[in-house]
Amino acid sequence: MTASSDVRSLFRRLLHLHESPHRTALAFAVGVFIAFSPIYGLHTAMVVLCTWAFGLNFIALFAGAFITNPWTLVPILGATLWTGALIMGEAGRLPPLTWDDLTFAGIYQQVMPYAVPFFVGGMALSIVGALIAYPLAYFIICKYRHPQAATSVAPLPPSGDVG
Repeated sequence: MTASSDVRSLFRRLLHLHESPHRTALAFAVGVFIAFSPIYGLHTAMVVLCTWAFGLNFIALFAGAFITNPWTLVPILGATLWTGALIMGEAGRLPPLTWDDLTFAGIYQQVMPYAVPFFVGGMALSIVGALIAYPLAYFIICKYRHPQAATSVAPLPPSGDVG
Protein backbone atom coordinates (compact mmCIF):
# COMPACT_ATOMS: atom_id res chain seq x y z
CA MET A 1 0.00 0.00 0.00
CA THR A 2 1.43 3.41 -0.91
CA ALA A 3 1.41 6.55 1.18
CA SER A 4 -0.97 8.28 -1.23
CA SER A 5 -3.50 5.44 -0.98
CA ASP A 6 -3.23 5.60 2.83
CA VAL A 7 -3.98 9.32 2.74
CA ARG A 8 -6.90 8.76 0.34
CA SER A 9 -8.31 6.04 2.58
CA LEU A 10 -8.03 8.29 5.65
CA PHE A 11 -9.68 11.13 3.71
CA ARG A 12 -12.58 8.86 2.64
CA ARG A 13 -13.10 7.70 6.21
CA LEU A 14 -13.01 11.31 7.40
CA LEU A 15 -15.69 12.35 4.91
CA HIS A 16 -18.08 9.54 5.80
CA LEU A 17 -18.21 9.78 9.58
CA HIS A 18 -21.60 9.54 11.25
CA GLU A 19 -21.52 12.93 12.91
CA SER A 20 -22.43 16.39 11.72
CA PRO A 21 -20.14 18.22 9.29
CA HIS A 22 -19.74 20.93 11.96
CA ARG A 23 -18.33 18.49 14.55
CA THR A 24 -16.05 16.78 12.03
CA ALA A 25 -14.73 20.11 10.71
CA LEU A 26 -14.28 21.36 14.29
CA ALA A 27 -12.28 18.26 15.20
CA PHE A 28 -10.13 18.69 12.09
CA ALA A 29 -9.53 22.37 12.92
CA VAL A 30 -8.51 21.49 16.49
CA GLY A 31 -6.13 18.93 14.98
CA VAL A 32 -4.60 21.64 12.77
CA PHE A 33 -4.27 23.85 15.86
CA ILE A 34 -2.38 21.02 17.55
CA ALA A 35 -0.22 20.49 14.44
CA PHE A 36 1.11 24.05 14.56
CA SER A 37 1.33 24.31 18.35
CA PRO A 38 4.87 24.84 19.62
CA ILE A 39 4.68 21.91 22.05
CA TYR A 40 6.52 19.39 19.88
CA GLY A 41 6.62 15.83 21.06
CA LEU A 42 3.20 16.01 22.69
CA HIS A 43 0.98 16.26 19.61
CA THR A 44 -0.33 12.70 19.80
CA ALA A 45 -0.98 13.07 23.53
CA MET A 46 -2.88 16.31 22.84
CA VAL A 47 -4.99 14.53 20.19
CA VAL A 48 -5.88 11.77 22.66
CA LEU A 49 -6.62 14.33 25.38
CA CYS A 50 -8.92 16.37 23.11
CA THR A 51 -10.67 13.20 21.96
CA TRP A 52 -11.32 12.22 25.55
CA ALA A 53 -12.02 15.66 27.07
CA PHE A 54 -14.21 17.15 24.35
CA GLY A 55 -15.61 14.01 22.72
CA LEU A 56 -14.21 14.98 19.34
CA ASN A 57 -13.58 12.45 16.63
CA PHE A 58 -10.15 10.86 16.85
CA ILE A 59 -9.81 10.33 13.09
CA ALA A 60 -10.59 13.96 12.28
CA LEU A 61 -8.30 15.24 15.04
CA PHE A 62 -5.48 12.96 13.98
CA ALA A 63 -5.89 13.91 10.31
CA GLY A 64 -5.55 17.59 11.24
CA ALA A 65 -2.56 16.95 13.47
CA PHE A 66 -0.98 14.84 10.71
CA ILE A 67 -0.09 18.08 8.90
CA THR A 68 3.06 18.01 11.00
CA ASN A 69 5.00 15.02 9.73
CA PRO A 70 8.63 14.36 8.82
CA TRP A 71 8.23 16.07 5.41
CA THR A 72 6.63 19.26 6.75
CA LEU A 73 8.40 19.59 10.10
CA VAL A 74 11.34 21.74 8.96
CA PRO A 75 9.21 24.25 6.98
CA ILE A 76 6.74 24.50 9.87
CA LEU A 77 9.55 25.07 12.39
CA GLY A 78 11.05 27.75 10.17
CA ALA A 79 7.71 29.45 9.61
CA THR A 80 7.01 29.30 13.34
CA LEU A 81 10.24 31.02 14.30
CA TRP A 82 10.01 33.56 11.46
CA THR A 83 6.39 34.45 12.35
CA GLY A 84 7.19 34.85 16.03
CA ALA A 85 10.24 36.99 15.33
CA LEU A 86 8.19 39.13 12.95
CA ILE A 87 5.36 39.60 15.48
CA MET A 88 7.80 40.49 18.26
CA GLY A 89 9.88 42.82 16.09
CA GLU A 90 12.93 40.55 16.44
CA ALA A 91 13.26 39.69 12.73
CA GLY A 92 16.95 39.83 11.80
CA ARG A 93 18.02 40.57 15.38
CA LEU A 94 18.21 37.06 16.82
CA PRO A 95 21.78 35.97 17.61
CA PRO A 96 23.32 33.29 15.39
CA LEU A 97 23.75 29.77 16.76
CA THR A 98 27.34 28.64 17.14
CA TRP A 99 28.95 25.29 17.76
CA ASP A 100 31.57 26.70 20.15
CA ASP A 101 30.07 25.56 23.46
CA LEU A 102 28.20 22.25 23.26
CA THR A 103 27.62 21.90 26.98
CA PHE A 104 24.06 21.87 28.29
CA ALA A 105 24.45 25.38 29.72
CA GLY A 106 25.97 26.69 26.47
CA ILE A 107 23.20 25.25 24.30
CA TYR A 108 20.58 26.51 26.76
CA GLN A 109 21.98 30.06 26.59
CA GLN A 110 22.01 29.99 22.78
CA VAL A 111 18.49 28.59 22.41
CA MET A 112 16.71 30.77 24.99
CA PRO A 113 16.56 33.92 22.81
CA TYR A 114 14.59 31.82 20.29
CA ALA A 115 12.11 30.32 22.79
CA VAL A 116 9.63 33.19 23.15
CA PRO A 117 9.48 34.08 19.43
CA PHE A 118 9.08 30.36 18.67
CA PHE A 119 6.19 30.03 21.14
CA VAL A 120 4.49 33.23 19.90
CA GLY A 121 4.88 32.18 16.27
CA GLY A 122 3.57 28.69 17.00
CA MET A 123 0.48 30.02 18.73
CA ALA A 124 -0.16 32.53 15.94
CA LEU A 125 0.16 29.86 13.24
CA SER A 126 -2.03 27.50 15.31
CA ILE A 127 -4.84 30.06 15.47
CA VAL A 128 -4.55 31.05 11.81
CA GLY A 129 -4.32 27.41 10.71
CA ALA A 130 -7.43 26.43 12.69
CA LEU A 131 -9.38 29.44 11.40
CA ILE A 132 -8.54 28.46 7.82
CA ALA A 133 -9.02 24.71 8.37
CA TYR A 134 -12.55 24.85 9.79
CA PRO A 135 -14.39 26.50 6.87
CA LEU A 136 -12.30 24.58 4.34
CA ALA A 137 -13.01 21.23 6.01
CA TYR A 138 -16.69 22.11 6.49
CA PHE A 139 -17.06 22.97 2.80
CA ILE A 140 -15.31 19.79 1.64
CA ILE A 141 -17.26 17.56 4.02
CA CYS A 142 -20.61 19.06 3.00
CA LYS A 143 -19.72 18.85 -0.68
CA TYR A 144 -18.52 15.24 -0.74
CA ARG A 145 -20.39 13.49 2.06
CA HIS A 146 -23.37 11.51 0.88
CA PRO A 147 -26.68 12.65 2.36
CA GLN A 148 -27.42 10.28 5.25
CA ALA A 149 -31.20 10.61 5.00
CA ALA A 150 -31.30 9.33 1.43
CA THR A 151 -29.17 6.27 2.18
CA SER A 152 -30.77 5.28 5.49
CA VAL A 153 -34.43 5.13 4.39
CA ALA A 154 -35.39 1.98 2.48
CA PRO A 155 -38.30 2.17 0.01
CA LEU A 156 -41.57 0.58 1.06
CA PRO A 157 -42.51 -2.74 -0.58
CA PRO A 158 -45.35 -2.63 -3.09
CA SER A 159 -48.80 -3.16 -1.70
CA GLY A 160 -50.50 -6.51 -2.38
CA ASP A 161 -53.94 -4.84 -2.75
CA VAL A 162 -53.51 -3.38 -6.21
CA GLY A 163 -56.72 -2.97 -8.14
